[in-house]
Amino acid sequence: MDYILILDILGVIAFSISGVLTSLKKRMDAFGILIIAFVTSVGGGTLRDVLLGVSVMWLQNMTYVYVIIITTILAVIFRKKLFYLRKSLFLFDTLGIGLYTVVGVEKGIAQGFSPIICIALGTMSACFGGVIRDILCNEIPQIFRKEIYATACILGGFSYFVFLKLNFPVSLIFILSGSVVIVVRLSAVIFKLSLPSIYKKDEDIEDYW
Repeated sequence: MDYILILDILGVIAFSISGVLTSLKKRMDAFGILIIAFVTSVGGGTLRDVLLGVSVMWLQNMTYVYVIIITTILAVIFRKKLFYLRKSLFLFDTLGIGLYTVVGVEKGIAQGFSPIICIALGTMSACFGGVIRDILCNEIPQIFRKEIYATACILGGFSYFVFLKLNFPVSLIFILSGSVVIVVRLSAVIFKLSLPSIYKKDEDIEDYW
């Protein structure tokens, strides 16, 4: 089992739990919970692989499907313990975007793309599963809110190439760049950091129409 597969599986587990917790809050049935866990886990990676013109990972390797099903069942069984952990949904979502950013960047490099495209692929891998999850759960996707989400992935992807330029060991680059995503996201929430708003406090957009 190579390191990319390991990171991918860890991302699937983190996002599966995130999807389960979100669907449980919406009081979905068992089928709905599994679907949300599935699209959250592999939605971004599927889009990435389609754009790269490579085999979609979960269609070629049933390990992903088994991991999603097992993780979903365990998350439902132990849901009380998961909900007891404060910010558990946020934490699993943050771990997921950190892992998937690194995987997306690495797959872009393997295809010979430029750093900018690789960073875009990493961000897409990390964010679009959550976008699909939030849309299906009738919520505004986090990536479209003013809070720092995709920005953390972009910074993590950028740091990947900085560490690569500094000739850091590959295994250490994965850990450090993924950690950048996680630290930036956690710091943004803890210190209430957000992207600047383009709207004035007393501005009513309906006045323009």
